[in-house]
Amino acid sequence: MDSFAALSDPSRRSIIVMLAENGELTAGDIGGHFEFTAPALSKHLKILREANLVHMEKRAQQRVYSVDRAGMRELEEWMQQVNRFWSRGIDCLEDLLRAEDAKNKTKSKTKSKPKKRKD
Repeated sequence: MDSFAALSDPSRRSIIVMLAENGELTAGDIGGHFEFTAPALSKHLKILREANLVHMEKRAQQRVYSVDRAGMRELEEWMQQVNRFWSRGIDCLEDLLRAEDAKNKTKSKTKSKPKKRKD
């Protein structure tokens, strides 16, 4: 599953935040924060695993979840690329606006001042 599709659900985003804050949590610990059924939690966790956003490790009878750093790094790299694109675009727009402003100031200085009438 696509990472962004997986993160489109607020509950899954909350799970990621919980794991980021706590490091590791069991499925039971995660489920204690939500009001949905065990099968629904299992489905959410499966979607996050398939999107490479969380890692699951079996420890005896428990399944322990943590953030998949490699998957999150991919998202971060993509966001940095987009940010660079927008930063360049904004920088170009800023340069254009400054040039326009300078041009307008030059025009206003070259206009002749109205002559005062003598009465």
